[in-house]
Amino acid sequence: MHLTDHPAGRRLSAALDNLAVTFHGMTAHPDEHNCECHWGSAQELSLLKTPDVELEPDLLRRTWKAIDWTDHASVLRRILPQFAAVLVTGGAEPLFGLEEAGHSFARGRWQQWPDDHAASVREFLHAWWEHSLTDPDAVVPAHQVFVMCAEASGSVGPWLAEWEKRTGELSDRRLAEAATEWEYELLGDSLPWHVGWYEHDEEEMRAELVAWLLGHAAARLHESGASADLQHRIRLLGLTDEDRWTDPHWPGHRY
Repeated sequence: MHLTDHPAGRRLSAALDNLAVTFHGMTAHPDEHNCECHWGSAQELSLLKTPDVELEPDLLRRTWKAIDWTDHASVLRRILPQFAAVLVTGGAEPLFGLEEAGHSFARGRWQQWPDDHAASVREFLHAWWEHSLTDPDAVVPAHQVFVMCAEASGSVGPWLAEWEKRTGELSDRRLAEAATEWEYELLGDSLPWHVGWYEHDEEEMRAELVAWLLGHAAARLHESGASADLQHRIRLLGLTDEDRWTDPHWPGHRY
């Protein structure tokens, strides 16, 4: 696929090409099945057992969203090159947020795949994350890509560490956009996305995200000239209970 002629765009394009090579010829398990009433027809299921046939957008969407595959890993490997290309162009259209796509990755347990398979997926996620932070032509907002990567991997740490390395006006702007999106739920002591995989520790991810926002991100927001209101709302994350909602800068959120 064509991506902008930008270093991060070239890296992402190469990662997508590598997914296509790595997962060429993959199919769902021969015995895989799903409910015709709730998922799709036998003819559509047969396409998942046929390698390298492009799926119609609606069929692709139903496939990655389905939670009741017998062998989700095989289904994910079958659709992964096309699925990843759709994700980076903003065409996944989840009902709630890109964490839904991350849940599909997590259900496939991709981190337990053979080394070359897992490495290909990992490079795609990191390349897409870098692209969202550094390429002005990135289609999908960085905070959505972050959520997708966090849910796909079960951790916020690697993506926050990468964000610290990516300095500059654009990356700072992406940080302000993310903090604006997240502050409401975080001030209610909730993670600002839905954790959909039982192995992921929601409270651990929330605590790590809050600590990062209070530390690295707060200083960076100040230095980059983010609005005073946003800086105060991030500061409030370090307060608890009555100290938080009686602070003169409490935004009046109701939960």
